Amino acid sequence: MRPFFYSGFVPIFFRVAVLILSLSFLTPHFAWAQKKLIVLGDSLSEGYGVAKDAAYPAVLEKMLHEAGKKEWAVVNAGVSGSTTASSISRMKWLFKKKPDAVLLVLGANDGLRGLKVADSEKHLAEAIEFAQKEKVQVILGGLYMPPNYGKDYTEQFKKMYSSLAKKYKLVFIPFVLDKVAGDPKYNLADGIHPNEAGHKVIAENIIGSLKGAL
Repeated sequence: MRPFFYSGFVPIFFRVAVLILSLSFLTPHFAWAQKKLIVLGDSLSEGYGVAKDAAYPAVLEKMLHEAGKKEWAVVNAGVSGSTTASSISRMKWLFKKKPDAVLLVLGANDGLRGLKVADSEKHLAEAIEFAQKEKVQVILGGLYMPPNYGKDYTEQFKKMYSSLAKKYKLVFIPFVLDKVAGDPKYNLADGIHPNEAGHKVIAENIIGSLKGAL
């Protein structure tokens, strides 16, 4: 979740194009699954710095199957560098695959860049409203900003997620990075992106709410 660019010199639009192309070919597990959960996020969800099958969306799928929900396929739609401004357009395209639920975990790049919370909230609200209009369940993942961004900003940012969850009556994970953020044991050398162990903790933070919602 680095500010500005997460992918070195690879433009964000190229990474979006690659995601779109990859989703156009159904993997075997996706083909037989009766239900689809899309994880719409940024580099945190994409799995920056770890293998694709070690990123938390893949871990969540394994946990769901172990819990007896084998009919669910989890689609990783994370794109590094994404902000909430892309949420509505990406959601509209991804919904062509007719998902049954979406886990929305976006906003970290907005916060790291110091973008206006009101704008981020507006973008997320548009995406949520679109999903609900399409009768697709939304699970919202909350994020926090480091304290060095100032008390007012960090509190507004945190409140944004709880306010959206309350307004739209969403299943809500208050802080998906609980026990991961700031702990070197669970992060890569950049101190921002989770390592494989960190992704497992993230999945554990989410799975309880997910099992109850799906």
